[in-house]
Amino acid sequence: MKINFRYLVFFYVVILMSIATSCAQKKVEKKEATVFKMPSANQIINEVHDFQDDLNLNYGDKEESPLTDEDLNAFKGLQFFEIDTSYYVIAKFVETPNTAPFKMKTTTDRLPIYRKFGEAHFQLQGKDQVLSIFQNLGLMEDPEYEDYLFVPFTDETNGSESYGGGRYLDVEMPEGDRMIINFNKAYNPYCAYNAKYSCPIPPSENHLDIEIKAGVKAYDKH
Repeated sequence: MKINFRYLVFFYVVILMSIATSCAQKKVEKKEATVFKMPSANQIINEVHDFQDDLNLNYGDKEESPLTDEDLNAFKGLQFFEIDTSYYVIAKFVETPNTAPFKMKTTTDRLPIYRKFGEAHFQLQGKDQVLSIFQNLGLMEDPEYEDYLFVPFTDETNGSESYGGGRYLDVEMPEGDRMIINFNKAYNPYCAYNAKYSCPIPPSENHLDIEIKAGVKAYDKH
């Protein structure tokens, strides 16, 4: 499934209507443990290439791009880390039911409403890792995107090889106790390209004390 990045990120960067904390949360249907068959390396690589192609098309389109007019005129494509299938992770998903909505900090005074949907537990580079998974309460109102979840994170490449403010992942709502985390699809917030945007700041709990050399690199105008 291809993701309309302009539409999806739009919900992260525009002012959301105030949502009452009484809004009923979507429950994850309890199912037996989901069995994932690991895709082949070629399947993972092809999927990531499609992701990169879509991202470059969107960023090169003057109607969709977050780039400034000046940068768009010189745009030749984003820089990506080399695709690495070891960053395709099948994580254990732990739901966090009945969590209260909260205001997520952003790069401006805007405070969009999210709730913690669950946690992804996995091993990477020989270490146990945990990432909190969030649900945008505005996005869940749209039937086309109600199953998408948001994973903002930071890692040890930030400020050098990757954007200093951290990166984002979009994941689909799991149907059981397993979730796919593909760091090769990590992308920068629009703030990395244009200061006019307001972007969620990854919570400190989502810092990975390892280098994630996957996904989109820091933006280099030159």
